[in-house]
Amino acid sequence: FDFSGKRVLLVEDQPLNVEVARRLLEKKGFIVDVARNGLEAVTKFSSTQDSFYDAILMDVRMPIMDGLSAARRIRDLKKSGSREIPIIAMTANVYEDDLKKSKESGMNAHLGKPIEPDVLYKTLAEQLSKPTF
Repeated sequence: FDFSGKRVLLVEDQPLNVEVARRLLEKKGFIVDVARNGLEAVTKFSSTQDSFYDAILMDVRMPIMDGLSAARRIRDLKKSGSREIPIIAMTANVYEDDLKKSKESGMNAHLGKPIEPDVLYKTLAEQLSKPTF
């Protein structure tokens, strides 16, 4: 899958995690924009033109606004693409209940931390190759 030029919104509050994820994504050709919490993510997403981002990687536990709340807010926006954009949860919590909460908030997939590069790329390829209507 060719990720060149694809734009991802990386939502993560831990600087080290931001750096690791940014390197992994940029290595594959992604353009990475960072939000430090859920509220910043909602603001960035809602203030860009339609189809600006191809995917959102969303940490679940963050200050100010957590990832589940941010995903719900993005899904509820009256903006083209807000229902379709792939939102992928990133969290150390991968219990059944956590997966259920992610899905209920409108997230499309769930990645465990620490991020495994191959799983990250496979998940992004799957999400980005789904047809949008």
